[in-house]
Amino acid sequence: MDARRALVTGGAGFLGSHLCERLLDEGLHVVCMDNLITGSLANIEHLFGRAGFTFIHHDVTNFIHVPGRLDYILHFASPASPIDYLNLPIQTLKVGSLGTHKALGLAKAQGARFLLASTSEVYGDPLIHPQPEGYWGNVNPVGPRGVYDEAKRFAEALTMAYHRHHGVDTRIARIFNTYGPRMRADDGRVVPAFICQALAGEPLTAFGDGAQTRSFCFVDDLIEGIWRLLRSDHADPMNIGNPAEMTILQFAREIIRLVGSRSEIVFRPLPVDDPKVRQPDISLARRVLGWEPAVPLEHGLARTIEYFRAHPRTAAP
Repeated sequence: MDARRALVTGGAGFLGSHLCERLLDEGLHVVCMDNLITGSLANIEHLFGRAGFTFIHHDVTNFIHVPGRLDYILHFASPASPIDYLNLPIQTLKVGSLGTHKALGLAKAQGARFLLASTSEVYGDPLIHPQPEGYWGNVNPVGPRGVYDEAKRFAEALTMAYHRHHGVDTRIARIFNTYGPRMRADDGRVVPAFICQALAGEPLTAFGDGAQTRSFCFVDDLIEGIWRLLRSDHADPMNIGNPAEMTILQFAREIIRLVGSRSEIVFRPLPVDDPKVRQPDISLARRVLGWEPAVPLEHGLARTIEYFRAHPRTAAP
């Protein structure tokens, strides 16, 4: 076993649990920290028997203490779906500000490399398409989505301040729409919503006219990109996502086809500040990391559909 040791905040969440698993597979000892507001022990129960895995039930907006040395801190703690951060606006702002501050303070004290899980939502409803890392975004700071968008933008600013002022070794991953097993059926994101509706034979609910676009990245590809970024020497923000763009209406029809459902598609009003387009420019990741998505959408969706067939009521505690 490699003696390196990593702390993953939000480690019982969708992305965090996959990241914990990957780090263990790479030979690291992993400390998973989560307050279980939106995460679940069910996501990590298969890891409890593995050597080098530890779970700590803790809210990272409070002082973080982890006994022993840490080589890496990967800050993934935050509500991440619209339903969650709209229901938990204050907690979302606190984990993006106080939580990031506490995690960076620990990284400084330990001399650990720090990786921030940021988001494509820092670009808001973009006026540039596709979105490169140099684009500063079009965000409504006082709209309902601002609690998430601005929390992540502040977290990026704080991370870069620690990097420049304190010399902390930092990485920032701007994560685009990611899907796969262990998503919650009730988290409000389009992938679990469409799959669960199709499996139940219910109408698929598309917002607006369905012409808005998204780019979907399978979780295995995303975690590979995170792993490469963690090991790289790149300190500035980097997009990690799939540039294969499609409309929500096209995506709904693909889900219906793969499930073999007879569901219809119904339309509802577009939520406030919902982005009309979303597509990452991953030129930087290709050049610096040698990374790009490898899992075809049909294969990734098939695995995700299989998961929801087996876990039809995967909801928050």
